[in-house]
Amino acid sequence: MTTTTPAIDGAAPPKADWRGRLRRADRVLVASAALLLALLATAPAQAVASLGFLARALASIAPFLAVSVLVAGWAKATGADQQIARAFQGRETGAILAAAGLGALSPFCSCGVIPLIAGLLAAGVPIAPVMAFWLASPLMDPNQFALLVGAIGLEFALAKTLAAIGIGLFGGFGTLAIVGAGGLADPLRPAVGRPSACRAKRSLKPPAPVWRFWTEPERAQVFVLESGRSAWFLLRWLSLAFLIESLMVVWLPGEAVARLLGEGNAFAIPLAVALGVPAYLNGFAAIPLVSGLIGLGMSPAVGLTFMLAGGVTSIPAAMAVWALVKPRVFAAYLAFAASGALAAGYGYMAVLAWA
Repeated sequence: MTTTTPAIDGAAPPKADWRGRLRRADRVLVASAALLLALLATAPAQAVASLGFLARALASIAPFLAVSVLVAGWAKATGADQQIARAFQGRETGAILAAAGLGALSPFCSCGVIPLIAGLLAAGVPIAPVMAFWLASPLMDPNQFALLVGAIGLEFALAKTLAAIGIGLFGGFGTLAIVGAGGLADPLRPAVGRPSACRAKRSLKPPAPVWRFWTEPERAQVFVLESGRSAWFLLRWLSLAFLIESLMVVWLPGEAVARLLGEGNAFAIPLAVALGVPAYLNGFAAIPLVSGLIGLGMSPAVGLTFMLAGGVTSIPAAMAVWALVKPRVFAAYLAFAASGALAAGYGYMAVLAWA
């Protein structure tokens, strides 16, 4: 029989499993630390410059970061984030319109929306409005809008919002047409399961929001915890992105960027779609990266295309979608995302040329 030896005061702790610690480590922090250590070892002056760049970038975007964090905490504490399900009630055409609009305004990321989507599909909500919400939701939310205004500008933020709604509508009505032709029936994988009728009914009729959330201690605590979680998430990802941007500014030739992804390259927008799928980090980390590339000569239309293509097809989001739905639904999801990003990119380029 195996016995466990109790710890003795003053004795050295048992040797930890380094593989387990590595698995539990925050990968974003590990990546940032590894990048800084590599710079300190190979280019100490650049490491100091990158830290200065990071501090200035975070200071410049701090007001917009604060707004996004408070909005996230407010949505969670009031229960406003649970009202999204009501958009899917009623006629399917109206539900698609509402789902695309609310998707672009909801505070969900591409992975955070997965549990809600699973509940809606399992509750029997038609796939067309769900697809509209699914596509629009990770492309824009109040947090991203505030950060985009601060980092790139109001015009770009509005363009991305309209593109998110447009892609949601494109995917929703496209899915409706496919369903009408007899496709995409029973979208969930068998392992996902279906909730009881009572649970499904509750998922579509959430309780009314409590706008004066601070009057309830539990909701006030949710506000603090959610705001802190959102701030920690954003600071980690934005710090890594700003560090990478500091290196791009120094080491990435502006002429090469302008030649490869500038307005003079007829294939810049399709290339942005192709690069957006594997290279994308997430909607927040992409903001400073795209801002830096635009500063180096990349067309804003190409930057928009990259953010749209990667927003719904980033590897973590795609893995979550693959685990949830059957392959044909997953293929439709990717096709709508890529073709919608391509159309939005060309549309924004035409607007910029006309203006």
